[in-house]
Amino acid sequence: MSSIATRPVRRRRDLTPLLLLIPAGVVLLALTGWPLIQLVVTSLFEYGRAQIFGAPPVFVGLDNYLAVLTDLEFWEVLGRSVAFCLANVALTMLLGISIAFLMSKLGKGFKLLVSVGLLLAWAMPALTASVVWGWMFDTERGVINWLLTNVTGIDFIGHSWLIQPLSFFFVATIIVTWQAIPFVAFTTFAALTQVPVEVLEAASIDGATGWQRFRHIVFPYLRGVLVIVLVLEIIWDMRVFPQIYALQTIGGIAEETRTIGIYIYNVSISSGDLGTGGAISVILVLVMLALSGYYIRSLLKAEVEQ
Repeated sequence: MSSIATRPVRRRRDLTPLLLLIPAGVVLLALTGWPLIQLVVTSLFEYGRAQIFGAPPVFVGLDNYLAVLTDLEFWEVLGRSVAFCLANVALTMLLGISIAFLMSKLGKGFKLLVSVGLLLAWAMPALTASVVWGWMFDTERGVINWLLTNVTGIDFIGHSWLIQPLSFFFVATIIVTWQAIPFVAFTTFAALTQVPVEVLEAASIDGATGWQRFRHIVFPYLRGVLVIVLVLEIIWDMRVFPQIYALQTIGGIAEETRTIGIYIYNVSISSGDLGTGGAISVILVLVMLALSGYYIRSLLKAEVEQ
């Protein structure tokens, strides 16, 4: 009897959460998993225009990957895309977080006004925003050239912003950042509302400076949210396509302003080489996983600790 009484009782694991996750998991696998598997399979075959029109695909193994990784143009485009992404992410995070803190200090009326402005920028389709900003930077009739001419006294009428790579990406950065700031601002502002006011007031009474309150109280509450926002911004900015494509169509140079999204489009659609395009896409997924590795490790560590 004593051995039975001292035997540890096994706790039955509640399977309800797992069962509730099954529908969402099935949808996720159907919408994301299956296309990803198809992408990997396509990247292992020669799949060009002949295969599009009915010819059987030819298995080539890793030849598509070797062709991509030994192509100097790919590395040039990838480096340009990473630099463009990091510049956009840094600027977006800085401005978005600053606006979030500003909103936390504004009254209801001004807060509503700022929120409406952010929502309008966020709701505008990327292609539409690119066309509108392209008109603003127009060579002859753009309002930017007109303002610079009247403010500086230097004649900017006729100046093209899209024929030089540096100024081209300057315009592209404005468009991408302008549309990405609302997400960062709203998310950070929502996280700020969860910071206990009582703790901040107690720290202020104890003599803590504004920087000390931010570092030891506010930032720990924001850290998890900011990491998630940072990873999402990296993923979104690495695969920017409509903004660059629209600016190139308006009048920008294509050869020196290709990003990885444009490069995949040119290889897969324009050239009709879906196998090589699939290989580039898989490599891009791996690059984005590497860039977001910190967040993934943090998630796994949190799961283990729990």
